[in-house]
Amino acid sequence: MKMDVKRKPFGEIDGHEVDSYTLLNDSGMELTFITYGGAITNILAPDREGKCENVVLGFDTLQQYVEHEHYYGALIGRVAGRIGGAGYSSNGKRVELTVNESGNHLHGGDKGFNRVIWTVEEVTVGRDEVSVRLFYLSSDGEEGYPGNVKVDVTYTLTNENEIMITYRAVPDRDTPINMTSHSYFNLSGDYKEDILSHRLKMDAKEILELSGDNVPTGKLIPVKGTPFDFREGRTILDGMKSGLEEGYDHVFVLNNEDGVISLSHEKSGRGMTVETDQESVVLYTGNHLTGDLLTGGVTGRSHLGLCLETQGYPDAINHPHFPSVLVKKGEEYRASTTYRFFVEE
Repeated sequence: MKMDVKRKPFGEIDGHEVDSYTLLNDSGMELTFITYGGAITNILAPDREGKCENVVLGFDTLQQYVEHEHYYGALIGRVAGRIGGAGYSSNGKRVELTVNESGNHLHGGDKGFNRVIWTVEEVTVGRDEVSVRLFYLSSDGEEGYPGNVKVDVTYTLTNENEIMITYRAVPDRDTPINMTSHSYFNLSGDYKEDILSHRLKMDAKEILELSGDNVPTGKLIPVKGTPFDFREGRTILDGMKSGLEEGYDHVFVLNNEDGVISLSHEKSGRGMTVETDQESVVLYTGNHLTGDLLTGGVTGRSHLGLCLETQGYPDAINHPHFPSVLVKKGEEYRASTTYRFFVEE
């Protein structure tokens, strides 16, 4: 094996071609994404025996990505998460956004960044890393957001088995921007089992309190003594048994001094660390995944994958005391997250 990037057709939608890109490193690890939604479709990572298997949920066909609404592997924007009441106030004026979930605005609206075709602007093959840079122009008024926004996202795979996602955006009017990636991880490989036995550790002392429709209230809650305390590490099932039977869909406030998250699966030996410059991460344990036919003919079900959506605080645009996600005209939004895959002996 050697570092490379391979492109092939993946399908067509409304007369526009969609391509698949596969990034390969020297040890056989692969990252594959499609230009529709920038969605990551496959990540092949080795287990302790050296066998590379897929560790993210995805589909085999473009039509499945178009029809389904669980954001499998997709890029999310302009704003990830929920915006309460589907709007916000800016300079004394009300900005109304698309309502697409229970009176709120979720993951960028009906046609967020997950529903557009991205343009590949640059492919780079180096000695120790390969990368592909995607571009999308988000138009003024799209899903209610003000201003045109030039958006770049770069996927990079290194010989250290790291996947780096870097985000960059520049608006021509003040607008909120808060992007993330919505991959569902399952380190058992090729969906052999659900994620309840996965062990998660993260240095998060607080979560955001949520209303009944999962919108932040503005309050922070300490995790000590609750099912949300992953500071010493615990399995997903252990956390759920502590009083959260359905599963997780919660915003964890990361410790900026050590924003490293680790996820591991004992049987396969696979592990993954997540490092980010973002203030929070949404842990979603696939509580409502439906019986879709996934890659390789596997039928989807609840808790078959989990998301670690690194981002700024959801609904921050409506909470002045939250770290701001408003990007001023001409300023640059930047964010980055690195996923490093390793094997435990």
